[in-house]
Order: sequence, then C-alpha cells, then structure tokens
Amino acid sequence: MIIDVRTTEEWNSGHLASAKHLELQLVAAGIEQLVPDKSQQLYLYCRSGNRSGQAKTLVEAMGYTNVVNAGGVADASALLNEAIVK
Repeated sequence: MIIDVRTTEEWNSGHLASAKHLELQLVAAGIEQLVPDKSQQLYLYCRSGNRSGQAKTLVEAMGYTNVVNAGGVADASALLNEAIVK
C-alpha cells in the first residue's frame, strides 16, 4: 500500500498512480480503516520526506510494523518504479 500524506492541492498536482491519499493530519483517524492489517507493507511519501517521516512515527506508535518512509514524491516514484500521474 502506498500512501500520499500531502495536501489535496499537492495530490492534485501529481501523485503515484496506485497511491491512496490520506493527509498527514488525517492519518491517525483514517489509517486503520484504510489499512486494517497492521503488518501490511506501507510506503509513505510527501513532498520532501518530512511529513511522511512524521506519519511513519505516528503509525508505528499505533502498532504498524512494516512501514517505509519513501521520501518525496520523486523519490517514491523511483523507489517503487511507479509513474507520477495527475
């Protein structure tokens, strides 16, 4: 599962093709509904890697065990070999 934690405006400007959108401030409230299996592989990204790092810390504190901060959107695109779409 790939999750974009940027704002809606950033998401609309381009995101990974298979990513789900869950803004950083909504992660705590929405992650368990989006990803009920806490052992599922999660890749988080944002613009630079800062917010995805915050999201990683947050979801790990909630019990998620397989979380990767994929960095910024371009970094995540390269890491996951996935196109950026608008």
